[in-house]
This record gives sequence, C-alpha cells and structure tokens, in this order.
Amino acid sequence: MRKPTISVLAGLAASALVLAGCGGDDDGDDTTSNGGGNDGGTDVQTIGDVDTGSCDPADANAEIPDPEGTGDDETTLSIGVFSGWDENYVVAELAKVALEEQGYTVEFQELPEAGAVYQGVADGDIDIVIDAWLPNTHAQYVEQFGDDLEDVGCWFDEGYLTIAVNSDSPAQSLDELAENAAEYGNRIVGIEPGAGLTTTTQNEVIPTYGLEDMDYPTSSSPAMLAELDNAMAAGENIAVTLWHPHWAYAAYDIRDLQDPEGALGEAERLYNLGRPGFHEDFPNAAQLIQNLYLSNEQLLEIEDIMVVQNGREDNAGSIAQWLDANPDFIADWRAGSLI
Repeated sequence: MRKPTISVLAGLAASALVLAGCGGDDDGDDTTSNGGGNDGGTDVQTIGDVDTGSCDPADANAEIPDPEGTGDDETTLSIGVFSGWDENYVVAELAKVALEEQGYTVEFQELPEAGAVYQGVADGDIDIVIDAWLPNTHAQYVEQFGDDLEDVGCWFDEGYLTIAVNSDSPAQSLDELAENAAEYGNRIVGIEPGAGLTTTTQNEVIPTYGLEDMDYPTSSSPAMLAELDNAMAAGENIAVTLWHPHWAYAAYDIRDLQDPEGALGEAERLYNLGRPGFHEDFPNAAQLIQNLYLSNEQLLEIEDIMVVQNGREDNAGSIAQWLDANPDFIADWRAGSLI
C-alpha cells in the first residue's frame, strides 16, 4: 500500500483542493452495487437541452480543423471549475492545453460550490463546465438551470458515489452499517454540505438503511480526507462518503460498502454543459470538447501524477508530464479518435 506524500497530506489539512481524484489502482472490485436510487428520485430524462443519462462519451466525434482559420467569432473562453474536485482540475487543464493549441485564450473561474458554477454558466458569465455529474449527483442543478444549459456531450461514464470504510473493518454492506455503528464511532464522515453526494447520503442512503442514529458531520472534502488519513494511521475504523475515481483508493487500504438497495444511484456520466449560445459562438471549441474521452485508467494515471506524486503543487505541470508520456493524445483528440 502506498501512502500519500507529506505534501499531499499537508494539502488535505490546509487547502480545499480535494474532491474527486485518483491514485494508481482503482480496480473497482469492491465498488457498490448501484441501482436505481438517486438524488431526490430524478429519472433519466431530457431537461432543457440536456439528456441526463443516455450520453455516450464522444458519440459525435469529428475532426477539428487546423488552428489557423477556425472561424470562431470568440477566442477567449472561460471554464468553470469546482474548487477541490481533482478530476475537474485534470479535465480543465487538459482542455486548456488543447484549446490553446487551437488559438483560444482559456480562463478558469474556480468556485467553491457547484451551484455557483451552474448559475454562472446559465447566466452566461462562465462559458462551460466540463465536470457535470449526471443523472443523479447534479440533477438538482440541471433541473434548476437546464433550460439555459447547452449539452456539449460527455467524456466519462464510470463515476460512482460510495460509502467507503477501511478494509479490515466489520461491515461489508450498507445494510450492516447500523448494527456495526459503534465500530465506526457512530459516524459517517461527509464532505461539503452542498455537494450532491451529501444530498444523496442524507435523502437516500441514511433513510434507506436506517442510519438516522449515526452522526453525519459535513464540512469539506479536505476535512474528510484528513480524518480518513488520521484514522488509517491510528488503525481505527472509519466510514466516509467517497466516489470513484479517487486517488484515496490507491493511497489507503479501503473498500466500498455494498449498496444492495441502490441508494447511491447508478453509474454517473461526466458531462460538458455550455452557456446559452455556446455552440454558435464556439463551434470548433464545442466540437473539440465533444471529442474528449478519458478512460478510468487514464484519469487515474493523471490524478496519481497530480495528487500523489506532485501534491497538487503544479497541476499544469502534471498534465504536461502525462502528455509527454502520451504524445499522441492531443492529436487523436483533435482528430476525434480517442474512442
């Protein structure tokens, strides 16, 4: 088992730069059994321009023209970034490299709450968000803003919400957690209060499995990960809300509790959602973003470099490091041949 570097652990306590990321080994053998439960009971449906759940990554691939003469009226493009979401940093930095190669100027607008990012995109203050979790985790935001969001495809289809525990702890399934609550200090450690995972845990997991008597503190992802690190170092049992892909599965000996009732929802897709008029203003950028696809293995490789090896001290440099080892990625992306 590989432990995080000192710089990573310091970052957990000192910064908000952790929400969804990876290590180098997330094989999914202990992932939850996901079913039809979700955030508030939303069915897969079309909301405004967004088809929430039937997207196939890069299913409208097309070759992007050479950078010269792309024809876009706009050249400065802003990407909304969820503060602390490691996979969001990965995909935003990748998009920045690919878009700048096409002649765009790319700016990041990083905000601490997902709702603020969606509001910014819907209002036209942010051009695009490329880490929208659907059909469940961000359903409430698409329900609220869907009429003002343009669907720009999805780039990942292997996301899962989970409740994770240390591997040597007694509970194997969420339906065993209540009877073993004392073994976990009678607590499930959460993340940000406004996160979709928090809402799903509160509204679906806790009532489904009779966990109302367990404490469910929420504060931030870094605080949750700091508690996880402390418990693992002390050899204590712990239960935390988590998700796949995440670097913690490589850094610690942890596993997911089975979810026989499907309270945590089905597999999630990670969408790109643009502001009103995005396709018209950025036709080539829209196609480039539509072409993006990352496998679970690729995402985990990049986040291992970014989080575990480099401690989030140089996200752009981490992307450059991975691209150096994968020299055909950008060309294949532009050609629409990543999948």
